[in-house]
Amino acid sequence: MVQRQNLISIATTTALCILLGGAAVFAIKSKTSPENTKQAQVIPANPKSQVIPLVGLSAKERALQLSAIAQLPQSIERDRARYLLASDLIAQNQGAKALTLLENLEQSYPVFAAPIALKRAQASSTQTQWQELLTRHANSPLATEALFNLGKTDKQYWESAISKYPSHPRSLEIARNLLVDNPKRSDLMLLIVKNAIPADIAIADKLVQSGAKLTPADWEVVATAYWTKKTYGKAALAYNKASRKPLNLYRKGRSFQVSNKKLEAIATYKQLIGYFPTAKESGLALTQLAEMAEKPRAIAYYDRVISGFPNQAGAALAAKANILEPQNKKAATQARNVMLKKYGDSEAAAEYRWKIAQEKAEAQDYQAAWQWAQTIPTRNPKSILAPRAGFWVGKWADKLGKPEAKAAYEYVLSQFPQSYYAWRSAAILGLNVGNFTTVRQINPQVIAPARGLLPAGSATLKELYQLGQDQDALALWQVEFTNKIQPTVAEQFTDGVMSLAKGDNLLGINKIATLEDRETPPEKAEYNTLSQKLTYWQARYPFPFLQEIEYWSSQRQLNPLLVTALIRQESRFEPKIRSVAGAVGLMQVMPGTSEWIAEKIKLEQYNPEIPKDNILLGTWFLNYTHQQYDNNSLFAIASYNAGPNAVSKWRDRFEINDPDEFVEAIPYEETKGYVRQVFGNYWNYLRLYNPEVSQLVAKYSATHPKGATLP
Repeated sequence: MVQRQNLISIATTTALCILLGGAAVFAIKSKTSPENTKQAQVIPANPKSQVIPLVGLSAKERALQLSAIAQLPQSIERDRARYLLASDLIAQNQGAKALTLLENLEQSYPVFAAPIALKRAQASSTQTQWQELLTRHANSPLATEALFNLGKTDKQYWESAISKYPSHPRSLEIARNLLVDNPKRSDLMLLIVKNAIPADIAIADKLVQSGAKLTPADWEVVATAYWTKKTYGKAALAYNKASRKPLNLYRKGRSFQVSNKKLEAIATYKQLIGYFPTAKESGLALTQLAEMAEKPRAIAYYDRVISGFPNQAGAALAAKANILEPQNKKAATQARNVMLKKYGDSEAAAEYRWKIAQEKAEAQDYQAAWQWAQTIPTRNPKSILAPRAGFWVGKWADKLGKPEAKAAYEYVLSQFPQSYYAWRSAAILGLNVGNFTTVRQINPQVIAPARGLLPAGSATLKELYQLGQDQDALALWQVEFTNKIQPTVAEQFTDGVMSLAKGDNLLGINKIATLEDRETPPEKAEYNTLSQKLTYWQARYPFPFLQEIEYWSSQRQLNPLLVTALIRQESRFEPKIRSVAGAVGLMQVMPGTSEWIAEKIKLEQYNPEIPKDNILLGTWFLNYTHQQYDNNSLFAIASYNAGPNAVSKWRDRFEINDPDEFVEAIPYEETKGYVRQVFGNYWNYLRLYNPEVSQLVAKYSATHPKGATLP
C-alpha cells in the first residue's frame, strides 16, 4: 500500500517537483495575468524559484516569506516578490504600501514595465496614473485598463479601446455598456459575437435580426458562434451566407443533417465536393452521403472515399464490408483484407482486429485471440484500443501459460502509461498502486505542482502566468491569441491552460485533450513532444477544489485521488453543471439522493452547486456504495453510476472471480466506460502527483523505450 500521508502544501514541495519532472510544472489552481510588451528581458523557467512555489498560497499565507525575499539584493526573485506583495496589498486596499514596493521596479524588471504601471494606477486610482499608463505603454494591451477607466468620463477612450483591442475583456465590457445607450450598433454586436467566450447567442440573434449589412466574413463569425453552441439550425442558415470554404460548407451540410433537413444536407455536401474535390472535408462529406444513401449508392460513395482520401479509406472499407456482408460474404472479406493489408494502421483495422480477438476469446480460443490482439499495440499504437489489446495479450498469455505475459504487462505500462490498462498492468505486476479491493484505504502522498512557462505568448504573459496573476494574464492572452480558428499545438495548449486558470475546467481539459487528434505530420510531431512533458499531463488532469476534496475524503476515509478521479469524470470540475437527468454539481448528485443523504446526516441547509456541499454529499454516497460491497471499489464505482440493483444483478449473473473479466462483461456500455474512465483518472493522478509511482513508471519507460515491440 502507498504510505498514508497528508497532502503536502505547495510551499514545501519545490524539491519534490524537481524529482517528479526535472522542471517546474503548472499549478492549475492559481491566479495569473497577461501582456504583450516587447521587452528584451526573457525569464527562463526556474525550478528552484523561491517565489513561484508560493503562488498557490493565499496572500496571508505567503506574506512573511515574500517580505523576506523582497529585502534581498536585487534579483529576479526579489522583483517577483515585490510585485506579488504589491498586488496582494492592492487587493487589500493598501495602495500606499504597494506604491513603495513598486517604486522604480520596472528598471530591474523591464518585462513587467506595463504590469507595474498598471499596478501603480490601481494602487492610486487617480486619473494621472491612468494617463501615465496610457502614455508610457500605449502599445500594450494592458493599456486597455487605462482606456476603460478614463472612458468613464470621456467615451472617446472607450471607442479607442474597442478599436485597438477589440478582443480584450474590457473592450467586451465597453461594447455591452455602449449597446445600452445605442442597441442598434451592429459593429458592437459583431465585436461581442466574434470575441465573447463562450459565444453569446443572444447577441448573435439580435445581430441577425437587426438587418445589418454583414459581409461573408461576418456571417462566418456568426455561424461559428452558433456552431460552437450547437445551435445547428441557425448555424446552417448563417453558413449559407458565409465565405465559400470547405470547412464552412461541411459545417453547413452537417448542421442541416443534424437538424433533420436531409435534402438540404445532401445538396450542400454535393456542392462541397463539386467546388473542393480534394479537400479533406469532401471525404467527410462523401462519408455522410454514404450513411444517408441506400446500399448500392452508399457503396459508390465509399469507393470514392477509398480512391481519393487515404486517411479515411480504412473506415470506408470497413463500412463497405458491413454493407456487403449479408449478401456477398466473399466481397466483404476481400474489402476487409484490403483494409488490413493496405490500411492496417487505421483505426478501422484496429477495431476489426479487436472484434475478432474478442470473438475468439468468447469461444475460449485464447491462442487465436492472443494472435489477433498482438498486432494492435504495435501496428495501431495511437488507437484507443492499443492499451486494452496489449493488456489482454497478457491476460490471454496467462491463460495459455505463456511466459510472455509479464512482458506484455510491462509493455503496456511503458508504452501507454496514461491508460486505465497501465494501472491494471501495474497492479498485476505487484506494484504499489492499489487494486480494486485496496484503493479506498490508500491516501497517497501528493506533490502539488508549481507553475511553469507557457509554450505560447509574450514574455510578459508567461511571467504573469507563472506569478499567478490570472486576471491580467487572461486579458492579455485574449488579445494575443489571434489564431483561434486554426491554432498551433502550442497555442491550443496555452489556451487550454488559460481556460483552466479562469476556472473553465470543462473547456480547458477538452482543449488540452483534443490536441492528440492533430492530423498533419508537423502537428503530430509537436504534440508528441508536448505529450512527453509532465506539464501537459498535469494540465490534462488538474487539481481544482483540492482543499475541499482532501477534507471530505478524510472525513469519509476515502482515497482523495479516487474522489478527484470521480469528480473529473462526472463534471470536469464544473460546480454548477447539470445533467439531462437532473444530477447537480461536481459529483453529479441527484436531487432525491441529496435529500435522502441530508435526512440521514441531519443536514438542514445545503446547496449542491457549492463545491464543499456537493463534495460533502457525494463523498457520503461514495462511502455508502463502498460499504455495500465490502469496500470493493470496482463495485462501488459501478454502483455510483448504474445503481446498486444493477450491480447486484451483474454479480449474481456473471459469477466472475476475475475483476477484469467482470468489467468486460458489464452489459451497460456507459457503466463499462465509466469504470475504466474513473480508475484511469485515478491512475493518472497517482502517476502524475505521487513521486513513488512517478518513479516506478519512469523506470518501466526507461526499460521499454518508445518504439519497443510487444514481446
